[in-house]
Amino acid sequence: MSADETTSERDDLRVLWLTPDKPADISVGRRRIADQLEASGFDVTLRGTTPRTVLQSLREHDRYDAVLGTTRSGAFAGALLKLLGTPLVVDHIDPIRQFADTHGRPLSLAVRAAENAAFRLADHTLYVYDEERERVSRYARETTKTDLGVSYERFANPDPDIVGAARDRLHAAGVDADEQLAIYVGGLEPIYHVEELLAAMDRLDDWTLVVLGTGSLASAVERVAGEHENVVFLGTVPHESIPGYLHAADVGVSLVDDPHTLKVLEYAAAGLSVVQARGRAEARFGEYAAFCEPRPPDIAAAIERAGEREDDEAFREYASRFDYERVANTYREVLTDVLGE
Repeated sequence: MSADETTSERDDLRVLWLTPDKPADISVGRRRIADQLEASGFDVTLRGTTPRTVLQSLREHDRYDAVLGTTRSGAFAGALLKLLGTPLVVDHIDPIRQFADTHGRPLSLAVRAAENAAFRLADHTLYVYDEERERVSRYARETTKTDLGVSYERFANPDPDIVGAARDRLHAAGVDADEQLAIYVGGLEPIYHVEELLAAMDRLDDWTLVVLGTGSLASAVERVAGEHENVVFLGTVPHESIPGYLHAADVGVSLVDDPHTLKVLEYAAAGLSVVQARGRAEARFGEYAAFCEPRPPDIAAAIERAGEREDDEAFREYASRFDYERVANTYREVLTDVLGE
């Protein structure tokens, strides 16, 4: 059955979205956009990319009108379906620089070449990072700049029960609601300067740090939390509960050199002041965040500076521009164009 015949027999356009294979609570962005697409009439199957699901997708390729492939693994698998005739949109959300930083040059060169091939095969390529524009434009047939999104209302105006549950758990962990509270949400890996953040708390007797997340440094964070009264480690919590914890905090911390971190938009939507590592994010958030080098003395000073800032409604308004509904409109328009609807 051809894609045209399939489309003519159904009202909904069926889209297979192949994403990196990550836990649902770690990677929520694609799910949020898919929800918005479904609300507007698309039938979206979201599928983590593994050898097993690639084979499944190849067998089922004629069931779908289009495939969305998120870099990196989802784009590679999507390219295989494109070779079988399924229209492909590449969802390029991670710069190759990040892969090279963690995997080394030889492997990153091979991955770069595979990405370039996916761009060339795709009917359209969406990209997030400005630094990728030139490369994507060189290989892709059509390109559109997009953004990582935020569930703005969920973070700006969370359910009171979610806020109450978070405060109860913080209280049970020994956190005083009247204390100055900094929070870090995300991966516990060296690239995020988690150890430097923990060391900064030695200089912040009047502050408490709450850490939510998991990763290779989880045991180190747990150890420090056991030795310091002003560090609290709660591990992984459901993403739906995070707005409650943010509304209990004063300052949100992000120490990765990246202008497109979801956590900063979530912090902003929740009304927190933000501490951000100096670097690529300065051009984007310069007027809103307290910037610092990722060294303990500088981090401590930045947390104190951020704590003195007033509630920044301008930063909240800025974050609202990246609500998932707005971001999903771009995906909707591109898919509609690719399918000729």
